Amino acid sequence: MNQQSDQLWLDIRAEAEMFSTQEPALASFFHSSILCHESLESALTYTLSEILGSATVSSLSIRRVIAEVLTEGSADGLTANSEITQKMRMDVRAYRERDPACQYFSMPLLYFKGFHALQVQRIAHYLWCHDRKMMALHLQSLCAEIFNVDIHPGATIGGGIMIDHATGVVIGETAVVEDNVSMLHSVTLGGSGNLVGDRHPTIRSGVLLSAGSKVLGNIEIGEDAKIGAGSLVLESVSAHTTVVGVPARLVGVPKEASPALEMDQQINGGGN
Repeated sequence: MNQQSDQLWLDIRAEAEMFSTQEPALASFFHSSILCHESLESALTYTLSEILGSATVSSLSIRRVIAEVLTEGSADGLTANSEITQKMRMDVRAYRERDPACQYFSMPLLYFKGFHALQVQRIAHYLWCHDRKMMALHLQSLCAEIFNVDIHPGATIGGGIMIDHATGVVIGETAVVEDNVSMLHSVTLGGSGNLVGDRHPTIRSGVLLSAGSKVLGNIEIGEDAKIGAGSLVLESVSAHTTVVGVPARLVGVPKEASPALEMDQQINGGGN
């Protein structure tokens, strides 16, 4: 993507320049993380590789793997993998629009482990689907150890995903998460036994998975549904409904058209 036409990247760079002026002690951090890069893809590659690198697999080795995936299939070896980078940009905007603690576009890139874990999974998923399963599993293991977020590389995840706080999130191998889904810490999209094949949930677009909710088995959470905090969901949930409890039961409908965008965890919008 042409740097001059990438408004999101221009906004992130402008923020980093402002931060460098406001906090000179961090100027070198903002320079190495953002300002010295020509694209958002390059900045993301650097950030993830610095976090994931170790004495056994260096940051440089991780950086090369990520860069290969992000440019895979391009004629010049420079053009970004459009599916991954489009979803990544959707994620950035989702954090900025839905998280009141996210005041700048650059904050997910710099500081949010939920965002970082998502992008690692996107890289790992590509590797998993292109018969590089050992590297995909290695990235998953690093992600679980460093971020305390365990998302299997086989899971299929759309764009515009916001994982708030993220600690303790687990998403299984055959889970499907569509676009514009929000979830909070300690959410589990897991299996319900030792079955093989499709054994994890499908989460349709617009769903809000509140803190600590557990969705288990090959079931479907319908579009724009709301799952209450701490709920245990063992059966499919219809679109535009609210469920809560252990086990979860129907309690009404969300007041919001799309709960994932509003991020209101109260049941039925506080009784409305």
